[in-house]
Amino acid sequence: MTWEDVVALGRRLPEVEVATSYGTPALKVRRKLLTRLRREDDSLVLPGVGADERDMLIEADPRVFHTTPHYEGYSSVLARLGPLAPAQLSPFLLRRWRAIAPRRYVAGFDAAGSREGG
Repeated sequence: MTWEDVVALGRRLPEVEVATSYGTPALKVRRKLLTRLRREDDSLVLPGVGADERDMLIEADPRVFHTTPHYEGYSSVLARLGPLAPAQLSPFLLRRWRAIAPRRYVAGFDAAGSREGG
């Protein structure tokens, strides 16, 4: 994947905007971080991932998922863009978006999905 692919996936969700975080490209919802690019190792910071889940992801696919000593104290995991597949990233973006988006946007998104699916 590329950063442009990440942006395209993120923009499928309401109110996602391209911004910056710590001087790097980021996606945000109402100024809250959805994900950001780590240029140091061409990885994404995926917030909202607890330590147990992070450890499981790293063990299951260390080619994609990793961490650094800096991030070990945070609820997040890092994902290398090169081997990361859209199908791997989408659930993280959706889960994080649901956690940080205003409830009315989540409700509207869910209602639109229900109409499309039924």
